[in-house]
Amino acid sequence: MKKSFQFPFEAHYVISHDPNFQESEIWIVFHGYGQLAEFFIRKFNPFFNPDRLIVAPEGTNYGYLQNFQGRVGANWMTKHERETAIANNHRYLDGLMESILQSYSVLPKINVLGFSQGAATATRWAGRWSEKIEHLVLWSGGFAHDLKLTEAKERFSSTKFTIVLGDQDSMITQESLEKQSELMKKLEKTAEIIHFEGGHELNQEVLKKLFE
Repeated sequence: MKKSFQFPFEAHYVISHDPNFQESEIWIVFHGYGQLAEFFIRKFNPFFNPDRLIVAPEGTNYGYLQNFQGRVGANWMTKHERETAIANNHRYLDGLMESILQSYSVLPKINVLGFSQGAATATRWAGRWSEKIEHLVLWSGGFAHDLKLTEAKERFSSTKFTIVLGDQDSMITQESLEKQSELMKKLEKTAEIIHFEGGHELNQEVLKKLFE
């Protein structure tokens, strides 16, 4: 007989600097499959600013990237016990952001960037989170296919959407683009679409435009 049990769990995240709680904006950046937050956040180093706090949560599932030794990467979920992983992610991210935001007397603007697998995780979480998302960036990934549309439509009603795609990204298919387009219609939203020369990766020139 298989059962489940909830217990206090320790998870990791990386931030651009110790918060002064006077920042005017926060960016929550979600890494992709097999990455670690401490390395992912380095891509944003040129845009560190005392007035901008960047928060990189780390997926709570870990595994060796090759065989049974060497580099380790994190992921947000697999097909095994998927619903449990989603619920755990929501509790983790809700608690993390509550612990940070409770020290602000004036709530900063909150932006979210999800890369690859992190894009689906970001939309699934942000689409039911209580706080307003100013700007949602989906990079080399898209909305979770199981997004709760009625709730997400309300949460994202005033959110700016940006989609970033590399023209050589082999992981983006025409079928996936069409599915994302249908989801956007159901959300009654449009998005700015940015293309760049490159593959499944973050591009510094595009990041610069986003953070200007």
